[in-house]
Amino acid sequence: MQNKEVIFQDWGLVDYEESWNRQETLFSETVALKIANRTHEQPTATKNYLIFVEHPHVYTLGKSGKPEHLLLDEDGLRSKHATYYKINRGGDITYHGPGQIVGYPILDLDNFFTDIHRYLRTLEEAIILTLADYGLKADRYPGYTGVWLDADNDKARKICAMGVRSSRWVTMHGFALNINSELDYFNNIVPCGIEDKAVTSLATELGGTQDIKEVKNRLKGYIGQVFQMNFVESP
Repeated sequence: MQNKEVIFQDWGLVDYEESWNRQETLFSETVALKIANRTHEQPTATKNYLIFVEHPHVYTLGKSGKPEHLLLDEDGLRSKHATYYKINRGGDITYHGPGQIVGYPILDLDNFFTDIHRYLRTLEEAIILTLADYGLKADRYPGYTGVWLDADNDKARKICAMGVRSSRWVTMHGFALNINSELDYFNNIVPCGIEDKAVTSLATELGGTQDIKEVKNRLKGYIGQVFQMNFVESP
């Protein structure tokens, strides 16, 4: 029986390493339970989580990324008050910082559908629907994950990056949607390994600072809708 209940948590502004460790704990507990369930006559339902968080300035490099796509040395990182981590998600390099909604769905996809490609496209759809509420026509860019504006022409610019990890159909890491982000931080990397495309934010597109709490509420609602989730209170 599928468990579509999802525990929603907003962690606020949290150091990247701390949030990574917290993710790993939830992820590992879910994977361990799935393994234990294989020998139990009455298996225990796995938990699902949707976590929103903001991070202090940080660059993260995925497993398939190239270190040279970080254009700063250690002194440059210090001058930007930024940190740098090589991590265990897919994808190349990206930036996280204040004013950005970072989403970490820790889901047992056996509770939804066991298809990573569909999982990524479904996350993208929730973000596309959210941006439509603000009058923006967002879409996918062929050959890449994430969400883009003007994806069909030479003005293509990325507003949401994605990179995930999955083991035994349990997911972690996720997406980063630029709301009130300081976009100059993207100048210090080759974002997601793509050299010739710009990065944007909701504030840039709409010409002013946006209410990030309102965006979170809309985004949470659409994620729940496209995955047919039932949100429950955090224990």
